[in-house]
Amino acid sequence: MSLGTILTAMVTPFAADESVDHEKLAALAEFLLQNGSDGLVVAGTTGESPTLSDDEKLEMFRTVVAAVDGRAPVIAGTGSNETRHSVELTRAAEACGVDGVLAVVPYYNKPPERGVIAHFQAIAAATSLPVVVYNIPGRCVINLAPEALAELAKTGNIVAVKQANPDLAETDRVMELCDLAVYAGNDDMLCDVMARGGAGGICVASHLVGPRMAEVGRLCRQGDLEAARAEDAALHQLYQALFVTANPIPVKAALNMLGHEVGGLRLPLVPATPEEEAVVAAELRRLGLTES
Repeated sequence: MSLGTILTAMVTPFAADESVDHEKLAALAEFLLQNGSDGLVVAGTTGESPTLSDDEKLEMFRTVVAAVDGRAPVIAGTGSNETRHSVELTRAAEACGVDGVLAVVPYYNKPPERGVIAHFQAIAAATSLPVVVYNIPGRCVINLAPEALAELAKTGNIVAVKQANPDLAETDRVMELCDLAVYAGNDDMLCDVMARGGAGGICVASHLVGPRMAEVGRLCRQGDLEAARAEDAALHQLYQALFVTANPIPVKAALNMLGHEVGGLRLPLVPATPEEEAVVAAELRRLGLTES
């Protein structure tokens, strides 16, 4: 199945006691599907995966699968820096009815490239689901080279890469070497990746401007790159505002300003400062999402 063009990496709504608010989670999934998202990623970095237990993640997968009800792919974040853990969580996620898994390059323990390749091969062998590799050297220290991604592409169900390496020459090389679907891992890469023939983006700002990001994707697919770049350029200030501090602090602040009531964050993440909130609020006003 196609994973779609604009996949939103969902925030995790929390109640006042910091438990997962499943009612708000289902409501947010519905909102996103009605506003430009072709698919949803649950319990990724934007969903505060490091502070979620496996049981919480699995219950979230079940909630979003039920809310989506087959209308769009649901991708489960099952990666970690321990292969056995990732394999077990991937198997459990498949039993929840998800449509694919997103697994991050192992972080902190800094395995050699052959260890990273073996890690993803083990995950893929544990499931019949499509696997999306998440390459984000800014968080993981390791960059998975295009040649390594091409090696992984030989595994049948490793189908895509979320490429959060801003070096577009590496994106070009991945596309030259293999047929992995390439998704922009940073919002500001969406147009550039799609202009090169990429599949789309796994996005954060699509919580707020999903229809406009979907339009960028549509224009790129039609080959109208001038119009796509103009639409994309109009969103770059928002992309910057949403990274004024660590993701997902700003996007949660923005969603709360817009009335989605996604709650706070779990430590060590902390709420946006007044200055950071002001940056986000100014962008919401500029884009006409709020009046004040």
